[in-house]
Amino acid sequence: MGNMVQQKTLFNKCYNYTRADEVKARGIYPYFRAIEESEGPVVRMGGRRVIMAGSNNYLGLAAHPKVKEAAIDALKKYGTSCSGSRYLTGTIDMHETLERELAAYMGKEAALIMSTGYQTGQGVIEPLISRGDYIISDKDNHASIVAGNFMSRGKGANVVRFKHNDMNDLERRLKRIPYESGKLIVTDGVFSTFGDISPLDDLYQLAYQYNAQVLVDDAHAIGVIGEGGRGTASHFNLDQEIDLVLCTFSKTFASLGGFVAGEERVINYLKHHSSAFIFSASPTPPSVAAAYAALQILKSEPERVNKLAYNAMKIRRGLQSLGFRVLDGQTAIVPVIIGDDEIAFKFWTELFEHNIFVNVFISPATPPGKAMLRNSFMATHNDEHLDKILDVYGKVGRKLGVI
Repeated sequence: MGNMVQQKTLFNKCYNYTRADEVKARGIYPYFRAIEESEGPVVRMGGRRVIMAGSNNYLGLAAHPKVKEAAIDALKKYGTSCSGSRYLTGTIDMHETLERELAAYMGKEAALIMSTGYQTGQGVIEPLISRGDYIISDKDNHASIVAGNFMSRGKGANVVRFKHNDMNDLERRLKRIPYESGKLIVTDGVFSTFGDISPLDDLYQLAYQYNAQVLVDDAHAIGVIGEGGRGTASHFNLDQEIDLVLCTFSKTFASLGGFVAGEERVINYLKHHSSAFIFSASPTPPSVAAAYAALQILKSEPERVNKLAYNAMKIRRGLQSLGFRVLDGQTAIVPVIIGDDEIAFKFWTELFEHNIFVNVFISPATPPGKAMLRNSFMATHNDEHLDKILDVYGKVGRKLGVI
């Protein structure tokens, strides 16, 4: 090679990316903050106790003694890993038990668990779609759904996106698709950024009219809305009508992994055709045991769902009364629109200095000029936590001229 020096052209984008460094230099960088200890609604960060108002631990079960004990017991019985794919040596009896319990809870014939929530979203769509079939997807769907759509397009599927929660636009697009074509309408049940709910009742009517199947990603809905926390289909009394429901374990189920529930024949097909399932190591025993324990608590203590709704609504109404621009809703996600990215970062910093942690979303996660603070609540927050959050929001909002 002599004196030749390699030009790292591929990595130029990495060296040229400085936005995060600039925000860090100004002391207002809100991401990758390490949690040193957690009891659910209160965590330790930087050596101090902080009220956690940004977690998706909706029912507060990640710190529940029974959930932790179940994970420890599974660790002792099965070890740390199943060391293989479910297809081969990676299935333990607890996987099958959890699948049966989840199917029964969701009112479906069968369920299949996968190793991450992202893998579930990506890994269910692609094997169901053949060349010439259509995926009709809400523009605000989760990134895992987008990944599944992209993979399906690579094998000859047609991907059509409709305007967010716009049923008129959905119908316009369905009208252009041949009636006899295979069609899958995909939507989040509760959308993760703004916490709004899909109009699933109207969406289902269109699916029925235009001969389409429906898949709902209920990552932010199960444990939050519906009878006993059964999600968006239950919220609209459509439990039997919706074909497939996805969910992650990383929120309500206090673990890692995910599942899809539906007809037995469809789940059986996915089990034998989903590459994301077949070529991934199976969910670890502690993860499965934690999710199973969380499910039992959810079934036996449905009042947690009501407490979560109360907590979120108290904050939502309290912030609105203070003069904040708060998007209305019925879920655990309470978005506060700030507008300017810089002010949003400063607001986050002030909250954190007052020992309150929320999430800050800026473009491209939000539309330009709509930077927001994304608050999310748990059933285990108490009135003392909530009152402090409202008090600090008011002080910071007045200081920064937001209200």
